[in-house]
Amino acid sequence: MSQAVTAPAAQRRAELLDKVVDQVLERGISQLTLRSLATAVGSNNRMLLYYFGSREELIVAALHGAERRFPGMERILVDLDDRTRPLADRVLGAWAVIADPTNLPFHRLFFEIFGLAGFERDRFRTLLGLIGNEWVGHLAAGYRDEGTGDARAESLAHETVALWRGFQATLLSLDSTDAVGREAVARASRDALEALLARAGRLGSEASVSDRHPSC
Repeated sequence: MSQAVTAPAAQRRAELLDKVVDQVLERGISQLTLRSLATAVGSNNRMLLYYFGSREELIVAALHGAERRFPGMERILVDLDDRTRPLADRVLGAWAVIADPTNLPFHRLFFEIFGLAGFERDRFRTLLGLIGNEWVGHLAAGYRDEGTGDARAESLAHETVALWRGFQATLLSLDSTDAVGREAVARASRDALEALLARAGRLGSEASVSDRHPSC
């Protein structure tokens, strides 16, 4: 396909995706059908399949498109990789972004799609792999930079993401007016993350000492 043809096609796809993102952020995906979505965005089934390939690919594209509506979420990996800042600052800063109430619409959509992917694993295998490994990979690199061995760094990274996901789910369960509950989550999440980071720091220090003074 020539540049003259593909450029308008890419623009049309972007326009459709923008409308799709509007719909899924407002209504979710539980009742999503190609027919109803096509009607809502002023298109038809055939065009949606032409531009996105399948219902599953459209849902994944909508999730990525929705993330771009929340700049803090989109920057998390960049900030985690910023080695000019202490790892603890990066981990706690990432959680502050995740816990920001302005990002709750994205988290609602994320968990809904995550749940669907769990039931339809074969259709969402790539997405599940990304969810399971992307944050973990960047965090593990940070823990390794602190002197933690590969296996332990991977374990700490999974533990960090598990804390983030668990507290995300707790925040989603709270009413928007439940200030007491949100404050309790804020304290609990900070305590848990600081304890994990302190343990990671001790492990890194122990590994460093071991490297300098290997046993004979």
